[in-house]
Amino acid sequence: MFDLSAMGIGYGSLLMLGSMILLLLTGMQLAFVTALVALVFAIGWFGVGALPLITSRLYSFVGSYVFLAVPMFVLMAALLDRSGIARDLFDAMKVFGRKLRGGVAVQTLLVAIVLASMSGVIGGETVLLGILALPQMLRLGYNRKLAIGVTCAGGALGTMLPPSIVLIIYGLTASVSIGDLFKAAFLPAFILAFAYMAYVLIICRLNPEYAPLPSDEELATDNDVNYFKALLFPLLTVMMVLGSIYTGVASVTEASALGVVGIIISAAIRGELNFAMLKDSAKATMSTCGMIIWIGIGATALVGVYNLMGGISFVEETILALSGGSVMGTVMIMMIILLVLGMFLDWVGVALLTMPIFVPIIIGLGLDPIWFGVVFCLNMQVSFLSPPFGPAAFYLKSVAPKDISLGEIFSSLLPFIGLQVLVLALVIFFPELALWWK
Repeated sequence: MFDLSAMGIGYGSLLMLGSMILLLLTGMQLAFVTALVALVFAIGWFGVGALPLITSRLYSFVGSYVFLAVPMFVLMAALLDRSGIARDLFDAMKVFGRKLRGGVAVQTLLVAIVLASMSGVIGGETVLLGILALPQMLRLGYNRKLAIGVTCAGGALGTMLPPSIVLIIYGLTASVSIGDLFKAAFLPAFILAFAYMAYVLIICRLNPEYAPLPSDEELATDNDVNYFKALLFPLLTVMMVLGSIYTGVASVTEASALGVVGIIISAAIRGELNFAMLKDSAKATMSTCGMIIWIGIGATALVGVYNLMGGISFVEETILALSGGSVMGTVMIMMIILLVLGMFLDWVGVALLTMPIFVPIIIGLGLDPIWFGVVFCLNMQVSFLSPPFGPAAFYLKSVAPKDISLGEIFSSLLPFIGLQVLVLALVIFFPELALWWK
């Protein structure tokens, strides 16, 4: 058999990257691409004897106790998607949109914050807001691009706001406290959300035609909303999940189970709980978690093989050489790599492929891995909205009116991508924004 190790780590890295790109271009799923490349390089570089080392890494990944939080939070999102809780929450939050130019857009972002604090998964939130908020803003005469951008960017806030699945996966790969990550992400997430709101209010003040005020008849219909019923269950769920984590009453995994119980009880009290709802939610959860696990298996195997090849040291030396030894230069090179990868790969793959390599470099430079987790999460925020494969845009397209094209969605997101990059830069240059609680 051909000995791949003879070519050296530099050419080996290029061959590994080229093999992945070629296989991805064939349409093969990322999970199977990474697993296949890992298998070929393990045998070609070390021989068949290296295979048990790979399987031991896989077991440590899928056997992590904290990983149980992922299906629980995904299940919370699926249950929310199939209940009327989000719809009633949106109706109740109209109180914030009354007589305020751009108020319905701000209301949409407030609902997005609450939904994100309940589930931490962007797909369901974007779809829900696309069904609830986008048609209403368009009906009220809001500027199309503003309405689309607010809906899509607001739905993607689940990436940043605890209990974010992105933070959980980062915590698993970086071996850092997920509770500390949640504390660190809290302030930057709200800075980003309020940056969106400030942009909406300013642009609507400068261009009043972007957000016409609702008529007296439309304001009168708001009185029919049962605010107590609509706000009680979502806020209680948020308090159960985040309150138990921040106060130390429950671990992240235990808090995720509390959240599922809270949503189920809420749906039962509202008369919406039935077997079909539970069955559909369970199927959606299994599908999402199966995808995450398969990508994790492939990425963990690939990183494990690359590490044995000496790839981690090679990447570290290359990045430090390119940055001239500058700490900030190294961080910026990592940000560029993450931004590029995020445009083409799923965030799970990006996290599991890069963090085992980047985090040791960050620690070696004397930087805080908790801070870097928040920076990584903000970077993935950008990837969720960025063309050509920004998933949030595709989620919205699936429920948007047919006359809204994917190109129009991406063009509508440009101001919000700019705000994301601005907040990312703030957290990079002012780490205290993420480490305020220490």
